[in-house]
Amino acid sequence: MKQLTFKQKVVQGIYDLFYIWKQEFRTTFRDQGVLIFFVLVPLVYPLIYSFIYTNETIREVPTVVVDNSRSSLSREYLRKVDASPETSIVAHCADMEEAKLMLKDRKAYGIIYIPAHFSDDIARGKQTQVSIFCDMSGLLYYKALLTANTNVSLAMNADIKMKRAGNTTARQDEITAYPIEYEDVAIFNPTNGFAAFLIPAVLILIIQQTLLLGIGLSAGTAREQNRFKDLVPINRHYNGTLRIVMGKGLSYFMVYSLVAVYILCVVPRLFSLNQIAIPGVLTLFALPYLAACIFFAMTASIAIRNRETCMLLFVFTSVPLLFLSGISWPGAAMPEFWRYFSYIFPSTFGINGYVRINSMGATLNEVSFEYQALWIQTGFYFITTCLVYRWQILQSRKHVIEEYKKHKSIEA
Repeated sequence: MKQLTFKQKVVQGIYDLFYIWKQEFRTTFRDQGVLIFFVLVPLVYPLIYSFIYTNETIREVPTVVVDNSRSSLSREYLRKVDASPETSIVAHCADMEEAKLMLKDRKAYGIIYIPAHFSDDIARGKQTQVSIFCDMSGLLYYKALLTANTNVSLAMNADIKMKRAGNTTARQDEITAYPIEYEDVAIFNPTNGFAAFLIPAVLILIIQQTLLLGIGLSAGTAREQNRFKDLVPINRHYNGTLRIVMGKGLSYFMVYSLVAVYILCVVPRLFSLNQIAIPGVLTLFALPYLAACIFFAMTASIAIRNRETCMLLFVFTSVPLLFLSGISWPGAAMPEFWRYFSYIFPSTFGINGYVRINSMGATLNEVSFEYQALWIQTGFYFITTCLVYRWQILQSRKHVIEEYKKHKSIEA
């Protein structure tokens, strides 16, 4: 057999790389399962999440009242609470048992209890109290109910102080009511919205999980169609580790470059989410994230023996990975083992970096830890992918040789 020169080997390698890229690209759009996870899910899934959280904050939480005072002051308090955007009083109950029954039947999510001595205590200059009971299985309901009652109690406290002070000017009333004036400024999430808090993290996670599922399905298909159930087909073009890894990786990167633009730029704009990222910074950050996710998925595909295995292994990981990212629960409050365990996944650094870039306008220097970590993951998972595919090439050759020897022995 004629020996190829170095130049010929390079040319052949490049030709094989683009052949593999073309084949993988063709497989992506011919395989309905892969197409669903590479195109349909990234297109539809972000829209579903965004539509669910369109309202941003909880409004008009159904609340019931037990007013044992039945005074003009208690009615004024309840009227102001009902007028707030956070709550809606749906019923007045005779006692706490009736109110708790409505809470149990999910007809309300909170109870406001005003004691019989409410108005008398205030008239005597004594401190009184209003009790709030809330269904803590829904934490956001509690937040809305607490906000409404806190605002009303602060406003009524100020009015009572001014009446008792006997001031003669409006300025004196202001100082009496609010000796310390504070300003509440919400930065990076002006609406205090749940969507602006959660959706950016979910968008980044969608990229990783759909890549895992799509590449996993593709690997499962390749094994099912291979005579020896190997990941690498018996083909002269699939004869080098780098050309296989780069050819497949390039195919996935081209598809997901467009998907990433849609998920990270178009979806937030469609739903008017906070988006102050510098385009160049976001592009440079997305580059190692996509590469790390692709090589991570290609490494993980070694565990896929068929298409069903892929679904079992990867679908259930989405919610745990969101928790591990440190967004839904602070990373500093996690057990040390789980915090370091989360560093295995590109989504951990991707989510934290993207949230800071997109919602806080951070530069690459300000997210240098996440940015460098993603490049390290890209290099590490590229090496592991090469090792996986090198091993698969050797396995494929071994199976072919064994089959050849078997046929020769039968012929003999």
